[in-house]
Amino acid sequence: MAWYNIRRVKLNSIVIDPQNPYYFSIGGSDEYARLYDMRKFQLDGSRNTNQPVDTFCPKHLIKGASARVHITSIAYSYAREILVSYNDELIYLFQHNIGLGPNPVSAEPEFFNMLDQPQAYRGHRNFRTVKGVSFFGQHDEYVVSGSDCGNVFIWRKKGGELIRMMNGDKSVVNCIEPHPHFPFMATSGIDNTVKLWTPAAKKLIMPLPKNAKQIIAANELERTVHISQATATLSSDVMMHVLRLLRRRDSEMNIENEPASADLASDDDEAFDFGFDDAERNERENSDPRECNMT
Repeated sequence: MAWYNIRRVKLNSIVIDPQNPYYFSIGGSDEYARLYDMRKFQLDGSRNTNQPVDTFCPKHLIKGASARVHITSIAYSYAREILVSYNDELIYLFQHNIGLGPNPVSAEPEFFNMLDQPQAYRGHRNFRTVKGVSFFGQHDEYVVSGSDCGNVFIWRKKGGELIRMMNGDKSVVNCIEPHPHFPFMATSGIDNTVKLWTPAAKKLIMPLPKNAKQIIAANELERTVHISQATATLSSDVMMHVLRLLRRRDSEMNIENEPASADLASDDDEAFDFGFDDAERNERENSDPRECNMT
């Protein structure tokens, strides 16, 4: 937890710059990702340690333009790019030279107009739980995130093109953790399994799922409805129309994923499920959490 100008910010993410271990970035319950230099901290408190070196935020969210938005996760690339995932918004990629400075609240509007807009990644939805975000690939060529729709989304980092959607959970995908050296990726969500993914495609470019457009449209619709509910009251006709679309999306997802329900993977991605059966789960729930059994 941190304080900025008498405002308390609850932290959700803390990451260290892989190229400069003195630098770290934090994000939490407001719109700004803040970059700090550990060398500026003093134990005697004689210096204002709340002052960041730089801050990052998309133009349209600066100065609390949308009070509902906050940061759920931050990631660094080896090129020192900062990837930021916003609750019920998009994912943004910030280059180190498009920061807002230590105190964006005091900056002039003309300064913001001169800044480049960060690369955005869209199609998923990050609302129901706290979603992680990460880079993927030998050279951080891809961006990956979970979604409320239960899919893992993979975009090209350059240009933001959505190139892959994989069903990773029966409800929501929260955690994304790539292997630091090999092309493996672990994902988890609401169900009782952790899935390990490895590329096994016979083709260099695979199409998105048949119902990808419906899933993406439903994610966008849910986001739009939530924004509208926060600012105005929707009519009953509109709400019923939204519910029908969401039911159709869910039924199409069930049909699409039913043939692959044994492994929740497509023919071109290998996913290994790690979980507990009912007997193991009951044993764990009834055991002393302080015990550690090695087998």
